[in-house]
Amino acid sequence: MTTNGISISVNHASPVPPYEQLRVQLADLISIGRLAQGDRLPSVRQLASDLGLANNTVVRAYRELEAAGLVKSRRGSGTQVVAPAVTTDIKAKLASHASSYAAAARQLNATDEETLAAIRHALACRDTP
Repeated sequence: MTTNGISISVNHASPVPPYEQLRVQLADLISIGRLAQGDRLPSVRQLASDLGLANNTVVRAYRELEAAGLVKSRRGSGTQVVAPAVTTDIKAKLASHASSYAAAARQLNATDEETLAAIRHALACRDTP
């Protein structure tokens, strides 16, 4: 699904629950600034329909994003991004590194799941002594 130039997808065959796939993608888009302060997320019904999910799946993803302080939901007003802005310099550097990594992954014919798993593994390894 693409909304406002941002692509979100759910792999129904993945062992990762759909709400978690959705939460991670939206959190990532917020953290790199593709979804900025004040941006509205699609309505629960619209996103669920677009992705072939139950409404409660989207509700859970949105609730977890709200608990993390990334979005704010208000009945009648929808869900908006409230994450603090990251400095432009950091965003630019991260985008540059991510672009290089994505190009290398494509040359290896790695799937999106393999590529993201490698990043998550690398980040987890940095956090261990």
